[in-house]
Amino acid sequence: MVKIFKAVKLLSLFVIMAALIVGCSNGNTTATSATPAPSEQAAKSEGKTELVLGLDDTFAPMGFRDEKGEIVGFDIDLANEAASKIGITLKFQPIDWSMKETELNAGNIDFIWNGYSITEERKEKVAFSKPYLENRQIIVTLADSPVKTKADLAGLLVAVQAESSALDAVNAEPDFVKSVKELVEFSTNNEAFNDLEAGRSAALVVDEVLARYYMNQKGEEKYRVLEENFGAEEYGVGLRKDDTELLKKLDTALDEMKSDGTYDKIYSKWFSQN
Repeated sequence: MVKIFKAVKLLSLFVIMAALIVGCSNGNTTATSATPAPSEQAAKSEGKTELVLGLDDTFAPMGFRDEKGEIVGFDIDLANEAASKIGITLKFQPIDWSMKETELNAGNIDFIWNGYSITEERKEKVAFSKPYLENRQIIVTLADSPVKTKADLAGLLVAVQAESSALDAVNAEPDFVKSVKELVEFSTNNEAFNDLEAGRSAALVVDEVLARYYMNQKGEEKYRVLEENFGAEEYGVGLRKDDTELLKKLDTALDEMKSDGTYDKIYSKWFSQN
């Protein structure tokens, strides 16, 4: 009798556990079905009146923090003017630049707008606006450096921002990559410049618009820009591929800004010395 009682008790326990598992499974199924797929979340930006712009807040003069800690820059002024024409407001969200496409497609931000170079690889992940600014990937050394050419960097350390178009441009020249001792990747261009100034890296590959602004602030006499570079490119705004109507409105706004003089006014504010 004792054995029978124990067997019945054990069987009852199995039945209760099975019921709990089924209940949990049903609950998870319901929760999953109620959560929109990433593409459904992305489409929601079309109807919002406030959208989130993701940026690297150290990328002067495109988008960075001033002495008061406020986010300012060429891209910030351009974005605010475009938002006004579209009829939306913007929230500026600093992000880990190496995660920019992930943040966009997860629905955490609605624009990547911060000196974002248009590349074929990125076109596979995002939809780009029309180009709005030209740029080059230049090589910067200290003024007293013996380095004069790309070939002079053989066996030396070269600094670059991680997951940047500068890194992409350098990697597009595999023979150069093989020749250097190491490509040292940093989270921000400020850190890369600091490494160059400390004498650890022999050179820095960086967006020209940022480098010229940085060197102007720090003293251009401290640096040298090599004649050789890693090519020209164009900046665009990155959106989710589902946001087709928003992309049309943005392109229209950018066209209007160039035709009514607003673009030139903002450009002069930030690049008057170029």
